[in-house]
Amino acid sequence: MREYEKRLSRYAKVNIVEVPDEKAPERAPEALQEQIRSREGERLLRHIREEMYVIALDLRGKEYDSVAFAGHLADKMVQGHSHIAFIIGGSLGLHDTVLRRATESVSFSRLTFPHALMRVILLEQVYRACRIQNGEPYHK
Repeated sequence: MREYEKRLSRYAKVNIVEVPDEKAPERAPEALQEQIRSREGERLLRHIREEMYVIALDLRGKEYDSVAFAGHLADKMVQGHSHIAFIIGGSLGLHDTVLRRATESVSFSRLTFPHALMRVILLEQVYRACRIQNGEPYHK
């Protein structure tokens, strides 16, 4: 993860904020899962400022290939969105309040990934997008 933070620093300021997960028991009833998502959502939303363009990573979000994702991020920057925040949810997903605050939702896969791995995947894809936007070579 640190390697991609370092690489990305050439293109953008990167600020990673991690909020603590709520512990979710195995096979928790839906009501408890909702409470857990709600508490995690409150903690996440405390870090979102009004001027941020918020992209929630969600299984139901729009999928892009790397070139289209690079173009999409470039379009957002041209439109004046200089503060883009990506939100990765907890193990139970994102609460509806977070999804409603998000400007859009993106899915990198229908698969579920551990948080640490998803952070690396996200950083790598944003780094790749920066390289593509700048006409620099990237690994295909």
